Amino acid sequence: MIARKLLAAGAALAMLSTSVVQAQEVPPNDLLLATLWTQRSVEYKANALTVFALAQIRLDQALADKSWTAAPGEQKGDFANLPPAVILDVDETLVDNSLYQVWMLKNNMTFSTKTWNEFCAAQVSRAIPGAVEFTKYAESKGVKVFYITNRGVETEKDTRENMQKLGFPMGGNVDVFLMQNKQKEWGSAKSSRRAVVTKDYRVLLNIGDNFGDFDDRYRGSEADRLKAYQDDMAYWGKQWLMLPNPTYGSFDSATYGHDFKKPVTEQRKAKWDVIETWVGPK
Repeated sequence: MIARKLLAAGAALAMLSTSVVQAQEVPPNDLLLATLWTQRSVEYKANALTVFALAQIRLDQALADKSWTAAPGEQKGDFANLPPAVILDVDETLVDNSLYQVWMLKNNMTFSTKTWNEFCAAQVSRAIPGAVEFTKYAESKGVKVFYITNRGVETEKDTRENMQKLGFPMGGNVDVFLMQNKQKEWGSAKSSRRAVVTKDYRVLLNIGDNFGDFDDRYRGSEADRLKAYQDDMAYWGKQWLMLPNPTYGSFDSATYGHDFKKPVTEQRKAKWDVIETWVGPK
């Protein structure tokens, strides 16, 4: 009996030891917690639903106010009677690409245009909660839905097909997909593409997940970005609505000067150095 108990105890310890080793084999990765939250948490889903619920309220307010525009830098002249439109970013605003983030995490990879385009071609991006419903609501109100995305023009066909399968409005006889590099002057900054929309439409709302979806000053230093954010204060929560995205963006790269050629260790050190801390117990 004693021998049997000892054997059972030994087996239990062996199993525990094995599980500890297996747990230790999971390498640390900066993406883990943010991606877990984005992909698995009800908090993220509830946050997204909240933003799109507010978007419906703001849309109705904007339709009733002819002086309302969400493109203050691009909307020129007498725009009051132009047909209405909304501008939305795509990635992490309308579709969830956490599958790509997890692939990078589990394979110890960083972003590359090649693998990103292959991911887009797989057409496995998922709709963010509330996104399809909001765009359909806008369309039902006679509002044209434009997608200004920094996906490259080479991904346009796959992007359209993925989003069509998810139920997003396709624009009818109007080309509503304004991809990066689709025109010569359409770089990563989005104001030139917003200007195309504002020639023919009054822009009611702008919805995104990164500062660059709203303001071309997103690539500045942290101090410059803060000043730009403060300059734009009147628009947040009204004409401009922001989805949460802790996995990537200019908030991250601003800490290391947007220098993507820096080694990951240097990028991490720059982020470590800027975060503020409590001094700790006395």
